[in-house]
Amino acid sequence: MRILVYGLGALGKVFAGFLKKAGHEVYAIGRKKFVQPIREKGLKITGIWGSHHIDLKEVYEKIDELPVKDFDLVVLTVKSYDTERALEDLKKVNFKYLLLAQNGYGNYEKATSVFGKEKVILSRVIFGAQILEPGHVKVTVIADDVVIGNPDGAIKEEVLKKLAQTLREAGIPTRYEPTVYQYLWDKILYNSALNPLGALLEVNYGTLAKLEETRQLMDRIIEEIFAVAQAKGIKLFYKNAEEYKKHFYEKLIPPTAEHYPSMLQDIKAGKPTEIEALNGAIVRLGREVGIPTPVNEVITQLVKAKEKLNLKNNSTHPKGLVNALGKNLIFQQ
Repeated sequence: MRILVYGLGALGKVFAGFLKKAGHEVYAIGRKKFVQPIREKGLKITGIWGSHHIDLKEVYEKIDELPVKDFDLVVLTVKSYDTERALEDLKKVNFKYLLLAQNGYGNYEKATSVFGKEKVILSRVIFGAQILEPGHVKVTVIADDVVIGNPDGAIKEEVLKKLAQTLREAGIPTRYEPTVYQYLWDKILYNSALNPLGALLEVNYGTLAKLEETRQLMDRIIEEIFAVAQAKGIKLFYKNAEEYKKHFYEKLIPPTAEHYPSMLQDIKAGKPTEIEALNGAIVRLGREVGIPTPVNEVITQLVKAKEKLNLKNNSTHPKGLVNALGKNLIFQQ
């Protein structure tokens, strides 16, 4: 397959590297600080999926630089706040299918409004990766397979199953699920409860579950999401918030108790977060159906304020805040 990976962050590096190693014709678009080192020295992937060195020459800063314009598949791995810009850029190339490997709510809706339901594949990605150097990424954790599908049933199952097999054979555990939208919302629940509080308080997931105060806040976040989902007609895997909370505290947090959210890494680096695609999206959806979401709203505003404060501080001390986290923390994607 001829594949374009748009976005060379942690996940983009993993997708590009493994697909290239599997023999596919892979091109990638990324930021300058990633492009040159990868083009000159190759891409190194280490961690729980083994150690690999991939010769990846076809990496570019701009889509206009691509030597080819036709692709079988585009894998979009940019942060949700960059989705609209990326979709506009992707109008410059031709492709059969667009796979969204992103977090949060709204990416699928934006992509289908631009390219149509027949071309867009949604995924739920739940493995973690950390960039150690511009050309070196470490796969740190996986909670389940990558799940892919088309919520509208507009793409044939055999196409989706074949793509899942392609990714699986490349070394990225993947399966097709017709209920992919529920899987996405399962991750939105998990991320919305943990990521912003972990980023604001700079603690791991286990600490959030142990503290009575943060546990109460997570309960309210979850309850508000269930109320909004019910009002919007969004189907979830769980009957009610109480059923989910039991699963959340007993099954989901224990194996990831030592993990810190990638949102914290973004804030410390003076970068925007994906809060608007998580808790911020819950607030917007709640307003559409008249459901109050006060806790999600406060959490969203606090994260946005912390973004601005760290951006200001990083402009004065660009290295200190990032290094304050140390190099041994694992960030859940």
